[in-house]
Amino acid sequence: MRIVVPPALTESHVKWDGEAGRAWSAGLPALAERYLEEWELRLDGGPMHGVVSLVLPVVRADGTPAALKLQPVSDENAGEGPGLRAWAGEASVLLYDADPDTGTLLLERLDSNRSLSAVPDDLEALEILAGLLRRLVARPAPPGTRRLADIAQGMLDDVPAALEALPGEDERRWLRVCAGAVAELAGEPGDRLLHWDLHYDNVLAAEREPWLAIDPKPLAGDPGFELLPALDNRWDDVVATGDVRRAVLRRFDLMTDVLELDRRRAAGWTLGRILQNALWSVEDGETRLHDVQLAIAEAVVTVW
Repeated sequence: MRIVVPPALTESHVKWDGEAGRAWSAGLPALAERYLEEWELRLDGGPMHGVVSLVLPVVRADGTPAALKLQPVSDENAGEGPGLRAWAGEASVLLYDADPDTGTLLLERLDSNRSLSAVPDDLEALEILAGLLRRLVARPAPPGTRRLADIAQGMLDDVPAALEALPGEDERRWLRVCAGAVAELAGEPGDRLLHWDLHYDNVLAAEREPWLAIDPKPLAGDPGFELLPALDNRWDDVVATGDVRRAVLRRFDLMTDVLELDRRRAAGWTLGRILQNALWSVEDGETRLHDVQLAIAEAVVTVW
């Protein structure tokens, strides 16, 4: 079976890395063939992809279905293998093998066609996600994991330039509020193993358990920094309630209850996550903060 790189994946790499991204994408078939041989794998279907990774369904020599994930090594994903190894399949996809030099992973195969987004009831889906998250953050981060302490200090260092780039006083005010929360909490950043990107589409149906988390961006820190991706999932469901603030706080309270978090600290770190997204937006040239992020900030600041 010939390995074909989806054009959309190549376009994504070109968008972010220019000709270097195009060259990396062009080398994917040869890279895949290397691991098919080294890890004794057989292709078992067509390719799938995310923004940066190519995923090939494969079968191991012992007949076990698996997924071969190929991605360029970056600060964002370098900790994925060690993080998955630390979780050892507890609430997360199992790691069968890894090559840290190339970022290649051999993973337990899950149902890529059924994510938590398919669960009709929003709060039921959130309860499932929160239950997984509670189990994930129960572990201390392994040595070498990126630290929230460093992320937080980097954000605070970037705030002055971002304030100058935002023309609106309301945006600048919220940036200061979020930065103030981070500044207060930065001295106690936590040491738990965080997923850092746990939203509904990063939870897939499985055979070993009903649902398992995928695609972590491991970080050592406070579990309160984990909540935002789930708070803004399926935003139309929040708007449909007719009371955005109440709906956001209902989600927030559900998650903090399941994870047994201090609500104020969790609110502060959620404001920190909003700060992170705001700084990324400013870095991308945007001059307004996203309405959804501001709506969440307006809700959780009442707890902070």
